[in-house]
Amino acid sequence: MNRATAFFTTLIGVDALRALQASPLPPVLLDASFDLGDVGAGEAAFAAGHVPGSHYVHLDRDLCAAKTGRNGRHPLPERAAFARTAGTLGVAPGTQVVALDRNGGAYAARLWWMLRWLGFESVAVLDGGYAKWSAEGRVVSTDPTQPTPATFDIARVTPTVNATGVMASIPRQGLLILDARAAERYRGETEPFDPVAGHIPGARNRPHTQNLNADGTFKEPAFLRAEFGAILDGVPHDQVVHQCGSGVTACHNILAMEIAGLTGTRLYPGSWSEWCADPSRPVEAG
Repeated sequence: MNRATAFFTTLIGVDALRALQASPLPPVLLDASFDLGDVGAGEAAFAAGHVPGSHYVHLDRDLCAAKTGRNGRHPLPERAAFARTAGTLGVAPGTQVVALDRNGGAYAARLWWMLRWLGFESVAVLDGGYAKWSAEGRVVSTDPTQPTPATFDIARVTPTVNATGVMASIPRQGLLILDARAAERYRGETEPFDPVAGHIPGARNRPHTQNLNADGTFKEPAFLRAEFGAILDGVPHDQVVHQCGSGVTACHNILAMEIAGLTGTRLYPGSWSEWCADPSRPVEAG
């Protein structure tokens, strides 16, 4: 929780969420559960049972722009378009937003980052997600809910890095590219989603799953700080640019670094799926 504003800005626990739900100003709950292999699975799981009062947010419909074949598998929408989406979901100044999923926070973190991308700070990810909520025997609902539309204004814009910026940084090693994909995808041994295997030259690998404990909650800040410190190996954290397959799980690493107190890192939204769509861009394996 940010003490100055009394808002949660990185993680929120199940107990704290339950207390907020019972308060005079309950949070806006957004469930971003998703499955890359079955794009309808997250919505179906939500319909079968969800945290009471939550609204479903679909990765492809709500958090992405149209694909062109060269802008990645999950391109960011225009800022104004996503601001309108946020407003229809009830996101407004002075509200606490809680993002959750059934995927270890991978898609909730994308939603968390996108709201921060527009300058909205009072958003946190439910630590442990729906799995922890239900495992603790909390009330689960199947009732559909309708958000109360609000006016969402872009407060400021969090900067990102595009493919041109990444390319320019390679010869001079001006940026540290941190790849959140599984190690075998990073090494180019397998590639289940994109036509080319491998990684951006010079990128270092930090699979986003390493941010979690066995129970699906995030590791303590001190552990995360030590682990990211080891992989950065002296590189200032403000030189870090995160990427993954399509700009989704990279946000999990951004969140983990924020939890660790390593703030201000940036996202390459197009990530590997955009990078490898242009055969003129270099590829590294191993």
